[in-house]
Amino acid sequence: MRINQNIQISEDIVIMEGTKDVTMQILIGPDDGSQSIVMRKFKVAPGGHTPRHTHDFEHVIKVEKGKGKMVDADGNEHDLTEGMSAFVPADELHQFTNPYDKVFEFLCIIKQ
Repeated sequence: MRINQNIQISEDIVIMEGTKDVTMQILIGPDDGSQSIVMRKFKVAPGGHTPRHTHDFEHVIKVEKGKGKMVDADGNEHDLTEGMSAFVPADELHQFTNPYDKVFEFLCIIKQ
């Protein structure tokens, strides 16, 4: 069993082409003994965004704080607010954006 204090986990700037003002914490992952699941927390600053990208793995999203948008493969924007969850299938083009004036925070849980 492993219990972490999230406030003690480093918050790293996401450095990927097409990313603007995004940080990530790995709340639970391989360093904690997890062999197959990783829970990450992302913060997207106002005006920030992740790149439009794909992964070869599916992931689930849970909005923790604020609001943002998820952009689908066709470029359609979907509002995400506190208390909402989303699923992104493997290999689906997607992006998270924050056109608002407060930080957008969400958990992203993946199978590694």
